Amino acid sequence: MEVLYGLHPVEEALRSRSRPLDHISVARERESRRDPRLDAVLDLARAEGIRISTETRDQLTRHCRTDAHQGIVAFLRERKLLSLEDLLASPATTSAGYRFFLALDGIEDPHNLGALLRSADGAGVDGVLLPERRSAPLSAVAAKSSAGASEHVRIAQVVNITRALETMKRHHIWVVGLDERGDPEYTGFDFRQDICLVLGREGTGLHEMVKRTCDHLLRIPMAGSVTSLNVSVAGAVVMFEAMRQRRASQRPSDQQLFTESKTPKPRKGLGS
Repeated sequence: MEVLYGLHPVEEALRSRSRPLDHISVARERESRRDPRLDAVLDLARAEGIRISTETRDQLTRHCRTDAHQGIVAFLRERKLLSLEDLLASPATTSAGYRFFLALDGIEDPHNLGALLRSADGAGVDGVLLPERRSAPLSAVAAKSSAGASEHVRIAQVVNITRALETMKRHHIWVVGLDERGDPEYTGFDFRQDICLVLGREGTGLHEMVKRTCDHLLRIPMAGSVTSLNVSVAGAVVMFEAMRQRRASQRPSDQQLFTESKTPKPRKGLGS
């Protein structure tokens, strides 16, 4: 049984229905006080037929191994991750029609993993690849850091990230890594195609084999004294640039809008 704690993550788990909840425990001290946010989550749980119990705050802390649970803990069945084939078989989820994946090459901090999953959900990423080893687990800490987005993002686990990227390339997906010595800058790259963005480990970046597998290496220009961003921040910057480009390609140009506004519309007569 896995635990998920915090108001927002528990609420998103209830809304997404991505996996069954066994029950929810609420701190006795909190249940005795009126809290609209907690009441809304508990009402949603009751509507789904989820059993609700009460425990002391100390008991919840022991379940979660942290006191940051906000007085609510959900107990879930173990999550079944997807395979690479599952991701490749699914169509793009955005109207642009291009698929966009995120591969994480050994992210070890669960807070970074959660933040990246939150950005991936916000940027419309079609799926995330995680290696089985040398990667932060999809723990309650990662779920809390993702603000519940981990319950919505499609996640596949692979044995070998390099082989998975090679498979993506055979499916005509461009593999693009982020590296502080890469070229071009990320804003100069055209994301309006099927892409898999690869992010490396905190501090050391991409493994050498993964780096050689990439079709392109992009960089984020830095104007200050430090040479790079935190991996979760860097990933968010590039993911939202990709979303911006894809959305812009869907909009008519200013000239088109001007022309359309000047085109006279046929006038209707009385009674038409």
